[in-house]
Amino acid sequence: MSKHPNKVAVELDATGLMCPMPVLRARRFLDDMTVGEILQVTASDPASVHDMPAFCRMAGHKLLMAYVEDDNYIFEIEKCLPAET
Repeated sequence: MSKHPNKVAVELDATGLMCPMPVLRARRFLDDMTVGEILQVTASDPASVHDMPAFCRMAGHKLLMAYVEDDNYIFEIEKCLPAET
């Protein structure tokens, strides 16, 4: 059974990058994506475990899945419209 039940539109390999680069790259990718598309981010920085969920909450995107695979942290993020203030 696949760990990836969501249809990923774009994959971002941020392995080897340290904080805050995985989040900054994810933001740049999401800016170019359509609402509803899913970005899969692979990161090796342990700080991403805290940074990526916080980024999603602040930016209004939905973190669908987060897990560890082969010493990497995998995040699946659905692009959402920013919440109106």
